[in-house]
Amino acid sequence: MIFVTGAAGFIGANFVHFWLENHDEPLVVLDALTYAGNLESLADVERDPRYAFTRVDVCDRAVVAAMLARYQPRAVLHFAAESHVDRSIQGPGDFIRTNIQGTFELLEAVRAYWDACADGQRAMFRFLHVSTDEVYGSLDVDAPAFSETTPYAPNSPYAASKAASDHLVRAWHHTYGLPVLTTNCSNNYGPYQFPEKLIPLMIHHALAGKPLPVYGDGQNVRDWLYVEDHCRAIARVLDAGGPGHTYNVGGCNEVRNIDVVQTLCGLLDELRPRADAMPYARLITHVADRPGHDRRYAIDARKIARELGWSPRETFASGLRRTVGWYLEHPAWVNHVTSGAYRDWVALQYGPKGTV
Repeated sequence: MIFVTGAAGFIGANFVHFWLENHDEPLVVLDALTYAGNLESLADVERDPRYAFTRVDVCDRAVVAAMLARYQPRAVLHFAAESHVDRSIQGPGDFIRTNIQGTFELLEAVRAYWDACADGQRAMFRFLHVSTDEVYGSLDVDAPAFSETTPYAPNSPYAASKAASDHLVRAWHHTYGLPVLTTNCSNNYGPYQFPEKLIPLMIHHALAGKPLPVYGDGQNVRDWLYVEDHCRAIARVLDAGGPGHTYNVGGCNEVRNIDVVQTLCGLLDELRPRADAMPYARLITHVADRPGHDRRYAIDARKIARELGWSPRETFASGLRRTVGWYLEHPAWVNHVTSGAYRDWVALQYGPKGTV
């Protein structure tokens, strides 16, 4: 049995699908179901006997502790986080609460559970913390990629909150001996991503005939990682990673934002041409850059390749085609999650945020 926090979010939901497709071991998923947590992303597995869901805020240590005692998991995978840079600039408080306070409360619940385990359970147990390359800050054009030893230099409230959570996880290992693993990933993309992030936002706007807003000159560079490749990496780290170790996970796909949008427009021209035959690229609109916008991220993933034998399978071209195809095939998911109807359903089904 494993626990997965934040499992109704983008990466967490993809991990649940990946796990159930490739493992017999059951999992319990925990999520507070904030705006980006969507149980529709897990609707096709809700009847699987290996899957169980509970609405839980990771800040609620007592409830998490009770669940740990009940289910006795061998591992906790911590995906739960507020993760959108723009939102962190407008309202950093939620990021401090979830990413820092939530990680602290979860670590304390897990530490108490782990301390009470029998010796065999203690030796087998792992706490895997899923983090981001944004903790490392920004790179110059010709600078070497981020490695596991790159100093932290977060530049946004989101990145700072994730850096703090990384430091907490590291400290709980070195102070208390908790067997932790940390992964720092590059920009994920793929199915079930809430349409506030670049790729699903552009697809959503393009299909609606709205402007495609590109920050600044569009020259910001990101390393793009297809989410299924990321899920394989997490499973591999859980299986064979060394306690206390950090593993950088990247897609080996450095692409400028403007090139991402133009490539996406070309795919839509091919797969869903406009009725007026106008190319989608004509919708591209440059807007004022966001504050503190990091210029370049790049991941050096040689450690996980060398020590654990992982490497990405998808190129950016193949992963983006799969992603666009998924969104074209699932318009109801996008429309429901963006309309507010899903949030209304959550309130009716589960009560106010934070209840269980």
